[in-house]
Amino acid sequence: MAATPIRVLIADDHPVVRIGLRNMLQADPNIKLVAEAKDGVEALHMVRTLHPDILLLDLAMPKMPGLEALRELTGDDGGQTRTIVLTGQIEKRQILEALQLGARGVVLKDAVVAHLSACIRAVMQGQYWLEGRPVTNLVQVLRDLTAQTAPPPRKTFGLTARELEVVALITEGSTNKHIAETFGISEETVKRHLTNIFNKIGVGNRLELALFALNHNLLPSSQNS
Repeated sequence: MAATPIRVLIADDHPVVRIGLRNMLQADPNIKLVAEAKDGVEALHMVRTLHPDILLLDLAMPKMPGLEALRELTGDDGGQTRTIVLTGQIEKRQILEALQLGARGVVLKDAVVAHLSACIRAVMQGQYWLEGRPVTNLVQVLRDLTAQTAPPPRKTFGLTARELEVVALITEGSTNKHIAETFGISEETVKRHLTNIFNKIGVGNRLELALFALNHNLLPSSQNS
């Protein structure tokens, strides 16, 4: 008895890309193309009504970007539809986010001819597909991607945690008295902190300190934004 064909839905806003994918899929007797979507909203509707085995999802689409559509689909059908992300280029952080949202594979568009068929079969067998090969240990992949996408540690120029707190208040225009009251310390202690800070980073006054802090990312992220 012939194997049940793999039911595939294409979601891409470029007609030429859809035609190329359609021709590739229709040439494979074990794959059945069930529909084509031209934007994220349409893709979402078609997945929910047709329940394909595989969704080939372009990341950059109008109305609803690919990752947003993937986020909407997460948990919708108990994992019946497995998503393979198609993209012209992708950053490590986007790969990480796509996997965290439930994508099972990532294929670059310039490698579609070489990898798409193998990727679809690997995903249908329960594997993941990244960087042109099947992946069985997703946990390790996620760990590696997390490490690669982590922001570099903030350079502190030898300042202590309390000194960094003082710097943050200085950039807000706080007086020594206000800083002392904020931390429950004496103004003399605040002055000693400032002297140490000036010496460590080589500035001579509060304005220079504030400018240095802004230029060298010494402030908490909430102040930098």
